[in-house]
Amino acid sequence: MAKLYFNYGAMASGKTTDLIETAYKYNSKGNKALVMKPAIDTKGGSYIVSRIGLKIKADIVLRADEKVFDYLSVLKDITCLIVEEAEFLTEDQIFELFVLTKKNNIPVICYGLKADFQTNSFPGSKRLFELADELNELVAICACGKKARFNARKINGEFVSEGPQVLIGADEAYEPLCGNCYLTKVLKK
Repeated sequence: MAKLYFNYGAMASGKTTDLIETAYKYNSKGNKALVMKPAIDTKGGSYIVSRIGLKIKADIVLRADEKVFDYLSVLKDITCLIVEEAEFLTEDQIFELFVLTKKNNIPVICYGLKADFQTNSFPGSKRLFELADELNELVAICACGKKARFNARKINGEFVSEGPQVLIGADEAYEPLCGNCYLTKVLKK
């Protein structure tokens, strides 16, 4: 039976690089892996771009008002579906991915953030933690050398703790931090 996977991590943990490598591994062996990203992720246009310069074209760019099942004709003869920025999918879209694995026997490998810069879950991530068959944390490194699990937002070079949950294409405005550095630098505790 196919599984729903969630590979999550803080910013700069290598999620996109791993996604591109996974798609390459499937497709280079004659399998058919499709890559999907949410339309809200406008960085790279219809491409998925990693910080180290790798990129891959998304086969599906899914709007929040679309259903995953709208693409069933495209999805029926694939080996797996790989999803970038899954935290931005709706809870219903995540449930559809779960159904896709169980009813259509198609593995779905999702990549995304666990939480926002305020440590709150994204709706898509929360649903993936509830439904995923396998969870895999990818590791980012804090400037202090410890494992970074938090995403800190910077505005004009200063850490902030308020603002909208989503700020697309602002990689330079985020820094992965360990728990201690998050408390000290962001929350001033």
